[in-house]
Amino acid sequence: MVIAAAVGAPILAVVVDGIGNVGHAAALPRTLPEMVMTTAVLLLGVAAGSLSLGVGLAWLVTAYRFPLRRIFSWLLVLPLAIPAYVLGFIFLSVFDVAGPVQELLRAVFGADVWVPEVRSLPGVVLVMSLSLYPYVFLLARAALLEHTAGAYDASRVLGAGRGRALQRVLLPLARPWLAAGTALVMMETLTDFATVQYFNVQTVSVGVYLVWKGTFNFHAATQLAILVLLFAVAVLAGERALRGRARFHVHAGRGLGLAPKVLHGARAWAATGTCIAALSVGFVIPVFQLLLWAGGEAFRNSGFLADPRFGQYLVNTLLVASITAAACVLLAIIVGHGVRLGGGRFTMLCAQLTSIGYAVPGAVVGIGVLLAFAALDDVLEGVGVPGGTGLLVTGSVLGIFYAYVVRFLAPAYQSVDAGFARISPTLTYSALSLGAAPGRVLARVHVPLARSGIAVALMLVAIDAVKELPIVLLLRPFGFTTASVWVYELARENFWEKASLPALVIVAAAVLPVLIIIRHSRRAEAHTDHIPRKAHA
Repeated sequence: MVIAAAVGAPILAVVVDGIGNVGHAAALPRTLPEMVMTTAVLLLGVAAGSLSLGVGLAWLVTAYRFPLRRIFSWLLVLPLAIPAYVLGFIFLSVFDVAGPVQELLRAVFGADVWVPEVRSLPGVVLVMSLSLYPYVFLLARAALLEHTAGAYDASRVLGAGRGRALQRVLLPLARPWLAAGTALVMMETLTDFATVQYFNVQTVSVGVYLVWKGTFNFHAATQLAILVLLFAVAVLAGERALRGRARFHVHAGRGLGLAPKVLHGARAWAATGTCIAALSVGFVIPVFQLLLWAGGEAFRNSGFLADPRFGQYLVNTLLVASITAAACVLLAIIVGHGVRLGGGRFTMLCAQLTSIGYAVPGAVVGIGVLLAFAALDDVLEGVGVPGGTGLLVTGSVLGIFYAYVVRFLAPAYQSVDAGFARISPTLTYSALSLGAAPGRVLARVHVPLARSGIAVALMLVAIDAVKELPIVLLLRPFGFTTASVWVYELARENFWEKASLPALVIVAAAVLPVLIIIRHSRRAEAHTDHIPRKAHA
């Protein structure tokens, strides 16, 4: 309840302000109905694209053995390190009217050759699906590797082929993980306002940002933010509906599990080519383009690489990301453990409310933090505390940390909760019946069995924190800058070559959390590869 109240306070402040100033705010955009429809189509399109890519690639690297499979099993996570707005800009630089692809087509087929409109809704759906599919890939692969061995063995003994076992057994058992990953993708899509603007797509989140930045009408922006919250509630309700009333517990014991099938010849190289294509489009090509821009700028300006701000901004970025990840995962474990031990309807509702901040644009969360602490200051002054909290939170990095926890507790809780959902309640009841206190059950039972979900949660939160921009812009104290802010300040002036190096800093910092799960991925991969060899012998 306390965690839910802390997370919900800024959002509640925005809702109260938006509703309370309906009669005083400027008129809402005339295109609001179109914005609502576009937002719904975008959410469904990106969810479908990310689910198809994530599940397909997870099945490919888990169920088959082909050249470089072990490397691709974790390299395919790297597109998470590329912000969608960077991938979108590079996509446009290649495929837009002035890009090399259309220039080549015009040179070969003439100036009147028909080319699909790049700056469109399908274009942004494609780019965001390529950027966000690792959310689904991570959770789907974890489910296929670690939690379906016994059921898969039973299905094969009963005569099911690999395809039928996937369709009728593995995917239904992985439903909590797939639902969690899809919910994260939809929430990330809902909060984006930079990528969609590149493609001339107007969503409700874009409306919030444009009203706030264009007219500085604080109250009109909060009214639009209420629509974003309604979409967020719909996403969370859909995530629970995908899980349904079924239970997905895995009982003790291990089976042979999903033995990778060895591919030969053209099929093996086709599988490798598929992984190479996904990795190249989502990570390699964008990084190569940034390196080209950075190299060109360094060649023209010898002092470009010696800027002393690099180290300072990188330290700030890593500090904020690491503290945020640790805080969010700790709170997510507490919430998940509390739901598991005393999960009534009200407790479940509070747990779901802790995820609502992820579906709110960062700028709105920042506004909500300012409104919440303004209200708290009024209360403190009313009881005799001069000045209230003053600038203790809103004038320091504490305000950024608080807003980050509100914003990024959802991916931590979704991953941890999916891990807890795989633990049979009989294990918890057995530990309690043997006299273990709730804290000991958490430390000795829940956390060890959910460690893969916890590792994924740490990585997801850290990557999101590295890439976050609006919250830092709104709440940063004087003299505090992160790499994302630096990229924004350069990019808004169209200095893309100069922005390339700090953008590479963001990518490098976001890649670091991926290394956290490499060791875990290699161990799991070694287990799945070792079992078939023993069985064959």
